[in-house]
Amino acid sequence: MCGITGFISTKQSKESLANMTSVLTHRGPDASGLFYKNNVGLGHRRLSIIDLSEAANQPLHSSCNRYVMVYNGEVYNFSEIKLNLLKTIKINFKTHSDTEVLLEAFALWGQEFVQKLNGMFTIAIWDKQAEQLYLFRDRIGIKPLYYYLSEDEFIFSSELKSLQGLDKKLSINKSAIASFLHLGYIPSPQTIYNDIHKFPSGTSATIELNEGMIKYASQSYWTLSKNVESEFITDEKIALRSLNTLIEQSVQKRMVSDVPFGTFLSGGIDSSLVTAIASQYSKAKLNTFSIGFEESTHNESQYAAQIAQYLNTNHHEFILSQQQALPLFEDIIDVYDEPYADSSAIPTMLLASLTSKEVKMTLTGDGGDELFHGYGMYDWANRLQNPFIKPLRNPISWSLQTFGNNRLKRAGQVFKNSKEDNIHNHIFSQEQYLFSNSELTELLIDTPKLFNYKEVELIRKLSPAESQAFFDLNYYLQDDLLVKVDRASMQYGLECRVPLLDHDIIEFALNLSPELKKKGSVRKHLLQEVLFSKLPKKMFQRPKQGFSIPLVKWLKNELSYLIDDYLNPLVIEQYNIVQPQKVKELIIDFRSNKADYLYNRIWVMIILHKWLIKKG
Repeated sequence: MCGITGFISTKQSKESLANMTSVLTHRGPDASGLFYKNNVGLGHRRLSIIDLSEAANQPLHSSCNRYVMVYNGEVYNFSEIKLNLLKTIKINFKTHSDTEVLLEAFALWGQEFVQKLNGMFTIAIWDKQAEQLYLFRDRIGIKPLYYYLSEDEFIFSSELKSLQGLDKKLSINKSAIASFLHLGYIPSPQTIYNDIHKFPSGTSATIELNEGMIKYASQSYWTLSKNVESEFITDEKIALRSLNTLIEQSVQKRMVSDVPFGTFLSGGIDSSLVTAIASQYSKAKLNTFSIGFEESTHNESQYAAQIAQYLNTNHHEFILSQQQALPLFEDIIDVYDEPYADSSAIPTMLLASLTSKEVKMTLTGDGGDELFHGYGMYDWANRLQNPFIKPLRNPISWSLQTFGNNRLKRAGQVFKNSKEDNIHNHIFSQEQYLFSNSELTELLIDTPKLFNYKEVELIRKLSPAESQAFFDLNYYLQDDLLVKVDRASMQYGLECRVPLLDHDIIEFALNLSPELKKKGSVRKHLLQEVLFSKLPKKMFQRPKQGFSIPLVKWLKNELSYLIDDYLNPLVIEQYNIVQPQKVKELIIDFRSNKADYLYNRIWVMIILHKWLIKKG
């Protein structure tokens, strides 16, 4: 796990490459390396996990000396790839790292080598002979990559902060601001800047400088949509056996490490399953890490402790107080680089910080909810497409918002939608207590193009719940949840691996009958059945509880100063993005307890203006 950066440019120097690379030191505190020649630069910061020797440091040159590579991530099947290479050609491998295997695989098989990789990665390879740069990003976008592209230069980095430090006049993307206020994150390929983009997942690209002009060509090598099949799996026994095998294999692959490791254990279904399997196959007593909150309504740590005790792990429990959380609210802008409003980033950052003092790598349970329908929003998707409810959405919305309590008013917001082309992002935004697109037209002073998700045409028609989950896999998972864990962990030099997002498991889940994902009222049914073969069912007979902080309470008390500091009339008018009167009305309603559900709308506006003051 590392940080990478680089460029093809006549305007950048070795000094600028060194500066861009040093900005990523937190991602790779163990070693640093640069390659710079003929207007091409590659920079690397290393977090050593496999083969800790200096020989495995990057940039790495191929045995034929034609290619040089920097790489961020882990490829778990590198030993199998290595054996296949040795059957074909004679190579004297100088390291035991996956890096060297990947580079030699590219040298032999070319760009198609990426199809053979099982893992999380962003890879940059410079072909000295052809004078071409190749980029690759993993299938589901676990590892990040940003790029700046102009007529005469191409610059890339693992984090936006490397590119923010360049001497560039970056203009703020107002459509990205609207998307942020709607979703709480900025969806790919947008960033907060018009001039910088997120490199798409499942994509490779070729870049070259020809007669002073950049030529950029990209192509997709894997997509979610192309892995949806015409028929889905309906036999529960067959599905259960297959899923159990896939998850066990995935966890075992991700346990390969030359440094101590553990698991994040929240006490929920996904992390408990990963932990149970890792505990079963670990040669030493497994380290587990959980975090809780002093507020009992948001504290699930006792469940994690029970599971750790049952599995006999070496358990570490951290209880988050308001005093510990407050400094992290100030750090969140620097860690995430662009407006990012998922407040669960705060406990994730603290958990990563404390975990990194014990181990250098952890396994997480991310992906289970999106793949196996664990969210309530999938029920909303089915509900809003019900032919009896569909024509009554707006009357129902008016009734709930006029006569309902806080909870019912919030439900009324979900019903309030008449356009079919944005139903997915509408459900998401209202489930997250954020601004709907109709609210944004009233809130924003200049209304840019608003985010509207368009369904892609698939070989099989998806159910409403499947379609909503498909949206989450494309956007929420990649641009919020994976971003949250990557930045929070790498800020403290901690690698996080995600077994449930093995592409074989993703492809399996895409073609699993919806009835096996939610059976009756039981969400994630099949995943739970795998879990109950390893842990007692009674340990999970409790309501689902998300990984969140008591933000409503804190914004009304200890964090109330954030509203005063960042949403006061002077700040609002200075940046001229949102209507001052609308902001004032929202704050009054929130503080008067008329509408607690407005808390996340308040929060995204705080984050936006805090970012503008610091970075804009």
